[in-house]
Amino acid sequence: MNIAITTTSFGKYDSSPLARLKGAQIHYILNPYGRKLTKEEVLDMSKGVDGIIAGTEPLGEQVLRKLPRLKVISRCGAGMDNVDLDAAERLGIKVFNTPYGPTLAVAELTVGLILDLLRKVTLMDSELRAGVWNKRMGNLLYGKKVGIIGFGRIGQKVAELVMTFGVEVGYCDVCEISCDLSCTAKEFENLLAWSDIITLHISAQKEMVLILGEKEIGMMKEGAWLVNVARGGIVDEEALYQTLKRNHLAGVALDVFGSEPYNGPLSTLNNVIITPHIGSYALEARVAMEMESVENIIVGLKGK
Repeated sequence: MNIAITTTSFGKYDSSPLARLKGAQIHYILNPYGRKLTKEEVLDMSKGVDGIIAGTEPLGEQVLRKLPRLKVISRCGAGMDNVDLDAAERLGIKVFNTPYGPTLAVAELTVGLILDLLRKVTLMDSELRAGVWNKRMGNLLYGKKVGIIGFGRIGQKVAELVMTFGVEVGYCDVCEISCDLSCTAKEFENLLAWSDIITLHISAQKEMVLILGEKEIGMMKEGAWLVNVARGGIVDEEALYQTLKRNHLAGVALDVFGSEPYNGPLSTLNNVIITPHIGSYALEARVAMEMESVENIIVGLKGK
């Protein structure tokens, strides 16, 4: 059997997932570009394959219909917004993902970005490298009000981690949430006005919906911080840029963008931290996700 591995860095840090495929007598080809593929590149790479181990590249109906041999999509990650699940079902394509693999990695990155913003670590690092010795005053995480938008697996793990710092946690979610943590459910607009720190963890949707536009960003507390490690396209980046220019927000950390790779004006501001969509890029989590995605494709192709 033949598969395409379209995600960008599969097997780079640990070859055991690739060895598992070889042991199962599944032949594979790897993404040769080291970046997210276009529709045309997905089609070119996936001609004649029985399965795909996928990243975030587009797998809509138009692509799937042009791959008649495709039987299985195994998403290496939790989000499924790049896969047309309805079309896959109509075409008889089995779809798997790895929903638990990235949880801790994304949650720990979120906490790290919050601490970086509050203590201005990245800003002072860049200044010191430029020859400027400037001891900037930061803030404690202790005592802050943390608002979490999207309270699924990752949102709840973030709450668990930040609560050890002595914070108060509020959350909102489109679903009714059962949670053992001492957190308070709040209406969306109330949460924006209440929070010192907002962090976004909404689930993937077929079409990204703007969550924080100019109006919603303006509702946030003056001097608040914002972290988005969820999805690109859910924050109005131009409105965010203008708000930061006016110093309404103290700082922002973004791991995801409406268009990636990102090359926009937010990168010119010294109160913005940007990272290249690396939420799941903790070695242990990444290897576990890759191995799980391999096991899923073996099950899908061989029924074992």
